[in-house]
Parts: sequence; C-alpha cells; structure tokens
Amino acid sequence: MNRTFNWGIIGLGRIAHKFASDLAKTPGARLAAVASRDMDRSVEFARQYGASHVYGSYEAIIQCPDLDAVYIATPNNLHCENTLFCLAHKIPVLCEKPFSINIHEARQMVEAARLQGTFLMEAFWTRFLPTTQKMLQLIADNQIGAVLGIKADFGFKPPYEPEGRLFNPALGGGALLDIGVYPLFLATLVLGMPVEVTAKAYLGATGVDEDTAIILRHTNGALSHLHTTIRMGTKSEAFIYGETGTIHIHSRFHEMTSMSLLREGQRPEFFQFDNQVHGYTFEAQEVMRCLSFGLTESPDLNLDFTLARMELLDGIRQQIGLQYPSEK
Repeated sequence: MNRTFNWGIIGLGRIAHKFASDLAKTPGARLAAVASRDMDRSVEFARQYGASHVYGSYEAIIQCPDLDAVYIATPNNLHCENTLFCLAHKIPVLCEKPFSINIHEARQMVEAARLQGTFLMEAFWTRFLPTTQKMLQLIADNQIGAVLGIKADFGFKPPYEPEGRLFNPALGGGALLDIGVYPLFLATLVLGMPVEVTAKAYLGATGVDEDTAIILRHTNGALSHLHTTIRMGTKSEAFIYGETGTIHIHSRFHEMTSMSLLREGQRPEFFQFDNQVHGYTFEAQEVMRCLSFGLTESPDLNLDFTLARMELLDGIRQQIGLQYPSEK
C-alpha cells in the first residue's frame, strides 16, 4: 500500500483513544476526522491526535473530504444506527464489538453493506494479533492434536455506575456483550459454531447480566467452558486442550501477549509478543489491505461469521433472561 488512508472516528470514549493512539503508529494511516455529540470533546480529541476535521455530531462526519474509512466507537445501542448512516453514504465501516445489540440489527447492517457494495467489518481486533496467528498455526500444524475443549474466562470489577455503559440496559450493558464476546470469539474461532448451548447468569439490580457461565457443545463433541463477569476479578486466561497437548494463553488472554505450548514429556515452549501498540493497529491494517484490493469483507473475519456469533449471543441472552429496552 503506497497511499495514505484517511480515517474518521465516531464516538470518542476510552476505546477511541486507544484506536487513535495505535492509528498514529500504523504505516499509511492518518486520522482525518473525529465526531462526537460534544464539540469540546471533539476539539480536544483532534488536538491530541492531530485530526484536521472536527465535528459536533456523528452525522456531520460525512462532510469530511476524502474519507476512506470510519471507526465506530459509540455505545453498543448506537452501532447499528451509526453504521447504517455511514453505509448509506458508501463510507467503509469498522464497527466496534459487539457488532450490534442483536441479530436483527446485525442483519440490517450486513444487508446494507452488501447492497451498497461497501466494506464492513466488526472491530474484533484480537483476530488479527500476531499471537492469534501463531495460535492458529500451532493448531493447524497439529502441535496439540485434535482440539477437545476450551476453557476461557474474562472478569473484572468496575465501579458500580447504574447509568454507565456496563450496567445500563438502555446502552446494551452487561458482562456478556462487553467482555463475554472474547471467550465466545475464541471458542467459535477455534471450534466453530456450537450445536448446543447452555447458559446461566446472575442479573444485577439494573437487569443486565453481571456474571454469566456458558457451556458450548461443538460438532466433534468438544466442549467450551466459558465465564464472563463484572462482579469480580478473574485470571482472564484461556486453555485450548488437544489430544496431545495444550495451548495456554496467559492473562489477559484477549490481549494475547504471551502463551505456552504444553506437551507431555516435553519442556514447555513459551511465546512472547511485545507489541508496541494496544493491538488495534492490526485490525486497521486489515481494513486498509481489504480496501486496497477492492474487498467489501475481510476473508479472515467475514460477515457471515459475525452474524453467526450475534445469533449465538441472542440465544444466550434468551436463556439467561436478558432483554434490552429497545427489544421490548
């Protein structure tokens, strides 16, 4: 890629700062525009990261000339609306996870992208980390034999803020959609979609899931034991169990900075990846690569896979009794 890609960001919260920071270290990328409902926040964000176009509403970002792609980092409940608006103006979209609130919204987004012939990808950044590539290669090279099971957890205890994005049902809150997507992503990436799902949860005072346990049964009989919680801190690590060995992804596993290959009778092999970025550089590079080749989906994270996971999330929410206000 010998050109510079002009990026825009819609929604300027914590994760947008990480993305912008990584974008500054991504060859061929430039932050051209930022948009927030708070103009003061937009101005400060633009000053911090060098964006030349500043907007005080999400929709105004389409005024930016030569915009190549938009990263959507708004609250969960706005992902569909923001994505559809950009796609209607044929602006390629990288949409933060979870892709949407539910499968109904996700289908609208995918249908719009395909109808417009415009690029769309869920911002599941862990898919493109070097560690993820190494993990998949170890499995493909039969280093642990056939995968028989996965165990993964992700938990932390944030300050209790009923109106904040984690606890507010109107914003699509709860452990499942915020961090539970990571264990689920790992399980479905390695073993595919399950044929049976069992889920139990503790619903807190605001009605969202604060602690959720999930068991997936896959086509080959493998089981995934997954846990996500915002009630307590957990080790947040993952194990991929095979017939002849185990891949241990160390804490915090979704960041995938280190892992061990464990095989009976052999010394453990340790893999360390000292990324000088938060990890969002790699997904930005994938978007830019796809756009350079005229692709409207990423071959490594296609929209059908995203739809299948959204349907899985809906099924889990149905089992645990979690429904959002917009769905009632």
